[in-house]
Amino acid sequence: MKILFIGGTGVISSACSELVLARGHELFLLNRSVSKKLPVPESASVLIGDVYTEESRLAGILADHRFDAVVDFIAFAAPDIERDLRLFRGRTNQFVFISSASAYQKPVKHYLITEETPLENPYWEYSRNKIACEDRLMQAYREEGFPVTIIRPSHTYGPTQIPFGVSSWMHPWTVVDRMKRGQKVIVPGDGTSLWVLTWNADFAKGLVGLLGKDRAIGEAFQITSDEVQTWDQIHLEAYRALGLKPNLIHIPSDLIAMYNPHSLGSLVGDKANSVVFDNSKIKRFVPDYSCEVTWAEGVRRSLAWFESQPQFQTIEEEMNTTWDRIIAAYEKAFPKK
Repeated sequence: MKILFIGGTGVISSACSELVLARGHELFLLNRSVSKKLPVPESASVLIGDVYTEESRLAGILADHRFDAVVDFIAFAAPDIERDLRLFRGRTNQFVFISSASAYQKPVKHYLITEETPLENPYWEYSRNKIACEDRLMQAYREEGFPVTIIRPSHTYGPTQIPFGVSSWMHPWTVVDRMKRGQKVIVPGDGTSLWVLTWNADFAKGLVGLLGKDRAIGEAFQITSDEVQTWDQIHLEAYRALGLKPNLIHIPSDLIAMYNPHSLGSLVGDKANSVVFDNSKIKRFVPDYSCEVTWAEGVRRSLAWFESQPQFQTIEEEMNTTWDRIIAAYEKAFPKK
């Protein structure tokens, strides 16, 4: 197949790029820059351009191409979808939109999440924008036959990312550094809510397995691990991997959001909720889909990557300061006896 990834060098998309090439497909990457963390695979063809600002130029570049599948990893709002519709009408047999499992109903009304769970998130604009994107694409599918497939990943990570409940996505080593220095690490809530973490190469098997499948047109899929853990278990496994004594503090998500308003969406609108995903649909469409990398293995792989790449052990001091303020406020309200 001839496949185009818009993006292709991020945490999720890099693993998908590797698998597409490993399976012998022709891969094009449309990207405005090359990632220092995740370089472009040598056998991929790169189209340099910014989809946000250079639509006219890109339309010319794409004019001579037709793709079996196009996957947009970096569409976040309705205008992005209108651009994609203009660029790819009649130029692809399948258009795959990467949405988000955070779009599912919050607060959750049933612990088991399926593709039929309503989409509604009053806490996070990011999620509401993803819902709007899905709505517009499904409208285009119904009204003009635009060949869309929707993918809803949950918390997906890889060698270059170490996920925690309260973290810095751009500087994930910040939490690990706190662990190494014996500082307190915040766990949202009481640590018992359930969460799912998915290794990026496992996710890739589901996504790549859907490419070129006519049956997947007009369908939505969640692609996640079946491993369900509490936030305490997730953090304690990281400490075990580091060989360190845990130093956790449980703080309500509402208090965290009071001091860091940006986390209202990512916590109250996402990670503070217990979620269990039913992956039976993706397994029906892609029978060989399975997640092989457990968190115990994945966190060790990620830590090993960072240890081998010290230039990426960057620290977000602003978040460190914010977390210290949150901890101080909580301990003032609840002093130890």
